[in-house]
Amino acid sequence: MTDIKKLEERLEALETQLAYQDQTIEDLNNAITEQWKVLDRYKAKISRLEEELGELEASAGPVHVDKPPHY
Repeated sequence: MTDIKKLEERLEALETQLAYQDQTIEDLNNAITEQWKVLDRYKAKISRLEEELGELEASAGPVHVDKPPHY
């Protein structure tokens, strides 16, 4: 096998590997983007729940909790 043929095969292998890496990077980027969207929705929901809990605590007034008898 000639040196030029070996170089062509190596170049082709590298180009193939690069194409797969590019696709993998794009797939990972899409997955991360979707995860950030989900995270943002969860953060917004937690904020709303914290507000609702604060409102409920404020409207309930002071709550006295007795210790169970075994304490």
